[in-house]
Amino acid sequence: MSENARIGNVLHPVADVDAAVRFYSAALGLATKFVDGDRYAALDAGGTTLALAGPAEDVTGGVPAASFKVPDVAAAVAAIVENGGSVLRQPERGPHEVRAVARDPWGNVVVIYGQ
Repeated sequence: MSENARIGNVLHPVADVDAAVRFYSAALGLATKFVDGDRYAALDAGGTTLALAGPAEDVTGGVPAASFKVPDVAAAVAAIVENGGSVLRQPERGPHEVRAVARDPWGNVVVIYGQ
């Protein structure tokens, strides 16, 4: 599975998506790729997407996390568990993709997503 996974974005939960977009644009010069109202914004961080998740899209409980895009979310979640990780949120359909939230054996939160 790992050869097909890639970091699709780095998720940062924020209380105010618009203010966060303004901050990262002004402070770091990141260009806006996509905005979904007060739910979510994607910024170009030089080949990596900075995903700003408003309260409605915060699937990690306020914890920043790498988000891995995979061809099969259920299979990736099963592999995480088989290799000592745990599931925090089972795969579910969100407004833009299927996603799950897991924890690696060291306590780091990761988001797994795909179509």
